[in-house]
Amino acid sequence: MTFANHFTEDEIKIFVQDKPLKLINPKKKNGLIIVKTYYAEFAGPGSIVGGCFDQDIQKVIPVGKLSLLDPLSYQERQKGYLIRRQWIRLIKQITDNPIPHERAQVILNQFEHWFDSETVNQVSDEIFALIVGVLPSTINKVRDLVDRL
Repeated sequence: MTFANHFTEDEIKIFVQDKPLKLINPKKKNGLIIVKTYYAEFAGPGSIVGGCFDQDIQKVIPVGKLSLLDPLSYQERQKGYLIRRQWIRLIKQITDNPIPHERAQVILNQFEHWFDSETVNQVSDEIFALIVGVLPSTINKVRDLVDRL
């Protein structure tokens, strides 16, 4: 199963159920928000997703023009795991900030930098809140503040 720019709801359900090992195309601005039981992760370009790494997937949200590839070699899988770890570390740096409002601001700024404002607006407050450990209302307040400026 190789996905291109458009996903059907059935393809997303299959991914969540079967958890095939895939590589997020490193040559495109795309990613996958992986919603787990108590939090969400962002896996950006070059990251490996699925397989034993993501056993507790509840839902996935494509970001940008998602393109998933089959990793063709052991080296591609290894590199994909290393890049996924880098994305996790980047999000950890954001969540290390003890001030919720600032965490919300930084994740919104980062996503707008990686993608664009239209893409950021398509991701719900609840999902961003799960990524950086704040209340959805905190994300909403930061978005409202930015909209007023």
